[in-house]
Order: sequence, then C-alpha cells, then structure tokens
Amino acid sequence: MTEVEKRGTRLASWRYRFIAQILGATIFFVASPGDTNAAALQTESDLPQYNAPSNMTPRARLGGSLRGGEGEDPAVAALVPDHVGITIKQHPALNWFLSKQTSLPITFTLIDERSIHALVERPLAPPHQAGVHTVKLEDLGFALQSNVQYRWYISVIKDSGSPSQDIVTGGMIERCEFNECSILGAMTTCTREAVMASAVKGFWYDAMGCLCDLIESNPADTALRKQRAALLRQVGLHDVADWDLAQSHARQR
Repeated sequence: MTEVEKRGTRLASWRYRFIAQILGATIFFVASPGDTNAAALQTESDLPQYNAPSNMTPRARLGGSLRGGEGEDPAVAALVPDHVGITIKQHPALNWFLSKQTSLPITFTLIDERSIHALVERPLAPPHQAGVHTVKLEDLGFALQSNVQYRWYISVIKDSGSPSQDIVTGGMIERCEFNECSILGAMTTCTREAVMASAVKGFWYDAMGCLCDLIESNPADTALRKQRAALLRQVGLHDVADWDLAQSHARQR
C-alpha cells in the first residue's frame, strides 16, 4: 500500500469515527443516582455536549472517584473520559483534580503504548490548593506524535519505597494528524464557541483544556464552571462536577 493510500485509509477511519457521532451517535452520559441537577444541566442549550468517538479503547481511565479522600490523604482524578481522548494539538493540556492541599510529592508520567519505558517522568510542584490543575506538555518539552496512543499518570507518592501505596489517576490520549483533524472540524482557537464545537465533534482534550483556561482567566464566571461540570458528568466524573458546582454556588453568595 502506498503512502497516499495509507493516508486515505487513516482519513476514512477518522471520518467514520467522528462524522458518525455528529450525525446522531448517543452521548456517553452516566447519571448519578439521586442527582436532581444533572438532568437539568443537560437540557440547557448553552452547555457543551460531548460526543465520544466510536470504536475507541474502553476502560482507559484510572481512578475518577473522590470517595476515600475524606481522610488525611488527598484524592486525585484525571479529567478525562473512560476511553482514549482525542486532540489536534502537539502540546495539549492535561487536566487533573486534587481534592485537598498536600505536601506529598507528586509525579507526572507519560508513556507510549508501544513501549514499557516512560517517555516523560517529572516531579510536579505540589499545588497550594485543592481544585483543577494542569500539566502542559509544551512546558515539559514533549510533543505528541499523530496516530499514537499515550497513557499519562498523576501519582501522589505516600512512600517512595512502596509504590503500591501511591495515589494514582490517569487517562489516555491520541493526536490525529493536523489536516485530518481540520477536515473533521477541529478547533485551534480557545473561545466559548470553540469549547462547544470541540466537545460535540469529539475532541475531548481540546474542549476541556480550553474550558479550564477560560475558567482560570475568569474564575468568577459561574457559567463556565457549569459548563465544565456538565462535561464532567457526561463522562461519569460526578464527584468532581459536584465540587465545581459547589464552587460556582459559593461564588454566587
């Protein structure tokens, strides 16, 4: 098969995954028992709706529940779906949540699914507060290759001599080739409109990364927090969504 034929095959595959979802695939949404706010959130037209790409690897998220973090130890959650998330960017932002401030060492690890060796393994400065935090691959000097699946982890190290005690979360990411993503409508700007477009077209990391940037620039904007909570609920991260909404309500008082 020639390189042109290979490129055409990859493009057809991406078109099938993304266009099928845009034309009517069911949104991946997990309802939380007893949650009266979730249904109402999803009916508002100003909230993003995430359409998960079809044929993506399931069970790709590690962790996600904040339960068990009520003691001395913090809980962590990667802000990712439970399948391989897609991006157009070489240097995407990887967002994660910390339930409480900690002085414990925190490490970021990135591996290529083709290898068992870490491509990146760096200590992170422990955040000064609970909430959503970001790892920017550009700051680490690493660029994602296209059509390669990567797995990333955030590890809170309780005992350097006992890795089994680490508090770990993580997810998977894949970058599609720029021209292929562009044909499928990927957004390279960061606006409220870009968040909506990226989510509905299946570019999770671009939608969430942009939304987190907007919230960081406009921390008092409760509408942005409601949008993030809506996306988090759609991929089953109800605990983090509840925290975000609580922050939104606290700012309204």
